[in-house]
Amino acid sequence: MTDQGTIIRHAPGKLFIAGEYAVMEPGHPAVLVAVDREVSVTVSGSHGVDLVIDSDLCPGQARFQRRSGGLAGLTAEDAQQALDSLTHVVSAIEVVDGLLAQRELSAPPMRVSIRSRLHRDGTKLGLGSSGAVTVAVVTAAAAYSGMELSPEARFRLAMLATARRERGSSGGDLAASVWGGWISYQAPDRAAVLDMVERRGIEETIRVPWPGFGLRRLPPPSGLALEVGWTRQPASTPSMAGRLRAREWQGSASQQSFLADSDACVRASIRALQRGDDDELLRQVRGSRQVLAELDDEFRLGIFTTALTALCDAAEAVGGAAKPSGAGGGDCGIALLDATAKREIVRLRKEWAAAGVLPIPIRVQPTKGSVE
Repeated sequence: MTDQGTIIRHAPGKLFIAGEYAVMEPGHPAVLVAVDREVSVTVSGSHGVDLVIDSDLCPGQARFQRRSGGLAGLTAEDAQQALDSLTHVVSAIEVVDGLLAQRELSAPPMRVSIRSRLHRDGTKLGLGSSGAVTVAVVTAAAAYSGMELSPEARFRLAMLATARRERGSSGGDLAASVWGGWISYQAPDRAAVLDMVERRGIEETIRVPWPGFGLRRLPPPSGLALEVGWTRQPASTPSMAGRLRAREWQGSASQQSFLADSDACVRASIRALQRGDDDELLRQVRGSRQVLAELDDEFRLGIFTTALTALCDAAEAVGGAAKPSGAGGGDCGIALLDATAKREIVRLRKEWAAAGVLPIPIRVQPTKGSVE
């Protein structure tokens, strides 16, 4: 394949409004928003090496050769990078390569450069950087290889790339990155999807229905401001989810009760957004905080750190509703409050700063692409 010039693609980060942990189970809903901070991926030609990855998420660059089993690092250090900081990038390119092979197209040599605004001084903010990187790399690598993909095809390839490495990942961050705006999301059955790929190949798998998967665009709240606070403590979603699985959670009465309570909050939040009922949305966000707190109390997961609790309490004190965004244990939290309450918003930010929580200026990224 001839050199395609230079391709640049972007993918935004995400915030969870409601539905964390429950969304890891197929078919259970969450509400997310895409944010106006992005990962940018530039793909250009590479000479002499099949793949070069240059990322501000790790030092130096890594080089790879394409082999029958996937990408192989040229050195032991390159191979270690593929297992550590570049695992999502390598998996994304391998899935694109697999689709190219099934379409009887050659994967071109490429240099992939990644720049992220989802970190601060090298520390992640908890805005779904892994998901945004995966979506941006899939989109850019496919375009460089001559494949312009629909939004759903981009999501599905990114989900395949993620599930190969982290079967427990819900993919909500991927959906927010692909479609933008406010969305409700239900995760597919990842085990079933991976089995489908094994039996039927990538091409057919991205075209057929996926069990459990659901996505709907939602209208934003008309009169609420979204405030985001960063605890300055990085947290690992896979690690937090792993703690829960280790508590003999799967199939337990506690799990069923949690799922029912979470689903009720999320579905009521969706109805509130559709009706434009901001007061009801605030009530449901408070309810979602309570559902997470009860889960945390029962299983001692560490979802609510001192900083996240302070973040939530400060928002409540000025009439808002707040909760951790994502798995908790650090990262960031969200608050929703009356957009006209300027004095209260200023007070909230000051209270956060006094508690060691850094207010992050973030807006919701507009919806992009239709839901197919």
